[in-house]
Amino acid sequence: MGILITDQLTQLSTESEVLNEVAKNPGIIRKYLQDLTPSLLGFLVQLMIAVIILLVGSRMIKMLVKMVRRFLERGKVEAGVVSFLSSFVKYALYFVLAMIILGQFGVTTSSVIAVLGSAGLTMGLALQGSLSNFAGGVLILLLKPFVVGDYILDNASSEEGTVKEITIFYTKLLTIDNKLILIPNGSLSNSSITNYSHMDMRRIDLTVGVGYESDLSKVKAVLEGVVKTETAVIKDEPVDIFVSDLGDSAVDMGIRVWVKTEDYWPVRWRLLEQMKNALDENGISIPFPQMDVSIRKE
Repeated sequence: MGILITDQLTQLSTESEVLNEVAKNPGIIRKYLQDLTPSLLGFLVQLMIAVIILLVGSRMIKMLVKMVRRFLERGKVEAGVVSFLSSFVKYALYFVLAMIILGQFGVTTSSVIAVLGSAGLTMGLALQGSLSNFAGGVLILLLKPFVVGDYILDNASSEEGTVKEITIFYTKLLTIDNKLILIPNGSLSNSSITNYSHMDMRRIDLTVGVGYESDLSKVKAVLEGVVKTETAVIKDEPVDIFVSDLGDSAVDMGIRVWVKTEDYWPVRWRLLEQMKNALDENGISIPFPQMDVSIRKE
């Protein structure tokens, strides 16, 4: 309690001294403001210059990145490399721009390096994820598990889509329902990836159930006729039609054909529709699961 009262008396004494000094010398406030004005004006000028540098620099960076991208595209560089290098150049130029702006306020590059060096461990831990993603992007470009335009599945996250861009930190996927997914490069480089577009051909596996009373030879002939009429099926590859399983309510027929990768889904949909129509036309039933209920009267 005594300490608090002493502090308050000291504060009052200090304020009284200031008021007394102002009363004795009224021009002291004017002198203070006159001394402050050049410093304030200088800071405002520096701030305006920094804003101008930021606006002009940002526009120049966009132009330079576009020039780099066009140059790489004219050189027929792979699309993934183009997007990665363009992203790297953009971030590097923005770092240089930040150094220039800091220089307007008297912050030198050596000072920034010294601060980064003293906080190296902390910065390393903070940027661990970003550095991992950058290294993952480099590995993706070198090992090429996929390229721009491939349809992939990330088995770790179950995310899938067409690769639209490989940037410095993320890979962008576009799903079939037009959603954009960003997956960290570090995650992709360390996970299992299924690339559906890497090979030129894909095999279509279909299963069609028919009734137990059906003539299997006739069923095979009908299904084979449907396959032969599909022009997108690769004729040089084997076509397999076989009994794959004896189910609870149907005999499951397996059909395997080969098509070009880009034709996979359209051909799969057409075959299923044509097989259903062909079986109906030939009087072959496609059974569905049913349950027999017996009621016992006591």
